[in-house]
Amino acid sequence: MISSTPKAGDRITGVSFQDDRLVVDFFDGRSLSVPLAWYPKLLHAAPQQRDVWQLCAAGYGIHWPELDEDLSAQGLLLGQPSARPHSLAA
Repeated sequence: MISSTPKAGDRITGVSFQDDRLVVDFFDGRSLSVPLAWYPKLLHAAPQQRDVWQLCAAGYGIHWPELDEDLSAQGLLLGQPSARPHSLAA
């Protein structure tokens, strides 16, 4: 069972993209790779937009200001894809 209380090791230290995957590095040395398809805003963003991210929530979250996208360490670790519906209409 995963606790809802964040652990120090669950803090995010880095974010990168490899092909069609989001890769998140954690303080305790773990790296997690998830499909970009789980996060449509990231999937459809330009690479330059994906590269503009910042840590938030004391390192337990990631924010992409240009995309208005936020991901939490807990959600990533639980394998939760984006719950928001996505429209391709511009």
